[in-house]
Amino acid sequence: MPLIIQEGLNLFVGDAGPDNSKHLNLDNVNLPDFEELTQMLYSGGSIGQLDVGGMGLKSLEMTFKLTGWDPQAMSQFGVGARSQLPYTFYGLARDKAGNTPKEVKGVVRGRMVRVGMDNIKRGDLFGTDFAIREIIFYELHFNKEEKYFYDWKSSEYRVDGVTQNADERDILRLPTGI
Repeated sequence: MPLIIQEGLNLFVGDAGPDNSKHLNLDNVNLPDFEELTQMLYSGGSIGQLDVGGMGLKSLEMTFKLTGWDPQAMSQFGVGARSQLPYTFYGLARDKAGNTPKEVKGVVRGRMVRVGMDNIKRGDLFGTDFAIREIIFYELHFNKEEKYFYDWKSSEYRVDGVTQNADERDILRLPTGI
């Protein structure tokens, strides 16, 4: 079993322009979790409840924290075309067994819904927390291979390149390439 450790990280808020790189003030990133919608079933003749899964995916959220003021990132909060802005994460992970670097890349398209500032106190570092929701697109690549893919518009999600809902998409005649 390999031991793979996350080392470096960067985040681009918007396109990959140099002013959008947060490598000097990025404190942390929390990439979206995949979690199924479930519903509790407690049928009349059963001895206990069953938490039934497979009912779709819960909405996705990404958060990140920047040290200090970041006017470029703060300006993404609001209405308009910014609602599907790309947030691109790059990470350097390292396989400790062979000391080999691995690239982690995540792309999220969503809407910035929260900007929260830390308490400001002289002599202490100040930070700003951001939350991205209304995520319509998310992909995560590990070592240049697709790990997760989610596209709300086309109703497709994949794990390791394998579509998880092909039968549903086929039966419902959902269009591809939206």
